[in-house]
Amino acid sequence: MGRYITRRLIQAIPVLLGATLLIYAVVFALPGDPIEALAGDKRIDPHIVDVLRERYHLNDPFLVQYWHYLTGLFRGDFGVTFAGVPVGEVMAGKFQVTVNLAMTALVIEAVIGIGLGLYAALRHGRAQDTLILASTLVLISIPTLVTGFVLQLLLGVRLKQAGLDLFPVAGVTGDLRGYLLPGFVLAGTSIAYLARLTRASLAETLRADYVRTAIAKGLPRRRVVGRHALRNALIPLVTYLGADLGTLMGGAVITETIFNLPGMGQQLFTSVYLREQPVVVGTVTFLVLVYILANLVVDLLYAVLDPRIRYG
Repeated sequence: MGRYITRRLIQAIPVLLGATLLIYAVVFALPGDPIEALAGDKRIDPHIVDVLRERYHLNDPFLVQYWHYLTGLFRGDFGVTFAGVPVGEVMAGKFQVTVNLAMTALVIEAVIGIGLGLYAALRHGRAQDTLILASTLVLISIPTLVTGFVLQLLLGVRLKQAGLDLFPVAGVTGDLRGYLLPGFVLAGTSIAYLARLTRASLAETLRADYVRTAIAKGLPRRRVVGRHALRNALIPLVTYLGADLGTLMGGAVITETIFNLPGMGQQLFTSVYLREQPVVVGTVTFLVLVYILANLVVDLLYAVLDPRIRYG
C-alpha cells in the first residue's frame, strides 16, 4: 500500500507541472499590463513601473518567470500579488468558504443522487423510474445561472416575505443554512448525472449471477440489495464523487457570485479580470492539488468496497 501511494504521488508531479505550465501560459498571454491595471485610470510613475516589473520578473521571458514561480511553489510559496500580499493569505480567507460550499454540495449530491438512482433502479421500467429519468433530464438542461436565480427568488425572497426565513438569500451567515441553497444549486447538475449513473450501475449489478443466486437462496431482498448489489455498484459512484469534488471547488464561480459568497471561485474571477497572475496560478494550482488528493483517496477506497482489489 505504501509503495502504491508513493507511486501515485510521483505520477502526480507531471500532472501538477503540466497544469501549472498551461495556466501560467494562458495568464501570461493575456493582453495588457498588470502593473498599470493596479492604478486603474490613473497614471503611474514610470520609475515605479520599472521597479515593480523588475521585482515581479515581468521583464523576463515566459520560461524564466515560470521557473521562478515553480521554485517558490516547491518551497510552499504560492507567490505574492502585485499589491504585495502573499497569495497564501489571499486564499486562506477564501478557502474555508469554498470548502464549506463544496462539501455541502457533495453531501446533497450524494444523498439525493444516490437515493433517486437507487429508487429508480428498484423500480426499473415503471412510472417512478420514467419520472426520475425525465426529472434528471430537465435538471441537466437548465443552466446553473437560471437555477440559482429561480431558487433564490422562490426559496429565499418569497419564503422570507411569507414569514419563513429558512434560506438566506446571500452572504455567509455563520451557520450551515447559508450554504444549503447555493450548495443545492452547485450540485444540481451533478445530482442528475449521479442519479442516472446509480440507476444504470445498480440495475446492471442486480442482473448479475451472484445476486440471482443470493435471491434464490432465500436471502431477504433488502440484504441482497444493500450488502451485495449496492456495495459493488458503489465503485463507479465513488469514482464520480471523487472527481466531482475538484469540479465543485473549481466551478463555484457562478454560484458564489449569485449568492455573494466570498470564496475562491469569486476571487479567481476577480483575479482574472484584474490580471493578478500570481493569484490565478496559485488558486488553480491549489485546486489541482485537491483534485489529485481526492482521486488518491478514491483509489484507496476501492479496496474497502471490493476486497478483491489489492495494491502492490
